[in-house]
Amino acid sequence: MQLELDSIREAHKRIRTHIHRTAVLTSEHLNEASGASLFFKCENFQKIGAFKARGATNAVFSLDDVTARRGVATHSSGNHGAAVARAAKLRGIPAHIVMPSNSAKVKIRAVESYGAHVVFCEPTEQAREATCAEVIEKTGAMPIHSFENEHVIAGQGTLAVELLEQVSDLDLVMCPVGGGGLLAGTAVAAKSMRPKIKVIAVEPANADDAAQSFHAGRRLVTEKKFTIADGLRTNIGEPNFAIVQRYVDGIVTVSEEAIVASMRTIWETMKIIVEPSASVPYAAILERVIDVNGRRVGIILTGGNVDLDALPWMSTR
Repeated sequence: MQLELDSIREAHKRIRTHIHRTAVLTSEHLNEASGASLFFKCENFQKIGAFKARGATNAVFSLDDVTARRGVATHSSGNHGAAVARAAKLRGIPAHIVMPSNSAKVKIRAVESYGAHVVFCEPTEQAREATCAEVIEKTGAMPIHSFENEHVIAGQGTLAVELLEQVSDLDLVMCPVGGGGLLAGTAVAAKSMRPKIKVIAVEPANADDAAQSFHAGRRLVTEKKFTIADGLRTNIGEPNFAIVQRYVDGIVTVSEEAIVASMRTIWETMKIIVEPSASVPYAAILERVIDVNGRRVGIILTGGNVDLDALPWMSTR
């Protein structure tokens, strides 16, 4: 996959009227605690409450009219499904979203609220893919993969374009990594706009396939243990990993305890709601697995869709 800054800029033009240009927030308290200047790009304020609105909207609006009329399909347990459903509604085309039967009720309601047709399946990756393939065969809908679709990756890269326009002279950009769509788009945008900038990805130690792959120099598929950062349980995609190898400077991992502490610190200090997956980059600063002292650091807060009845610090686990 050849992703260029031009494709990301085109994506930004295409989706600009359908998304928010999200705010960048700072905190003197968190700056003092870290010894760095931290700039939080708040995609928890984005449409559907997550950065996924960018990639899905770009993918859906990139389709030609004949293809679009057949509708779109994807499998997702949450944010990507809602993002595709919303983009399809904006375009006036059908959306078929395959969701695991154990998906959070709040996420099912979000997908349904955009008028999408929800198809439930067993909560396994194989069942999700098989059910989605059946839906595509039956309907002729165009599949919109959550992170291996070039238009999705370009759309996610628009986030970094905005961040670098909003904050001058960043030394470092930090973002979470699951499937790698956001990381790939961010890395291409950031390195193309500012070649000397460092791009560091962070993932849970319990779901560290990207870190293992990065250090091994080849893509590895691993079994995932439980992680509270459920959006990052996915193995990194093949085209995404090729981009990561070329542009990313490092991938570090953090503990479950640090993820929860990071989420709570951001809530208490900045007074904003972020989900566990979004708090992973700041967890790397809290846990001091990366040296940010004296540096200007952009931190991508990927989303804020949280079940408020099941907060991790209230858990009896």
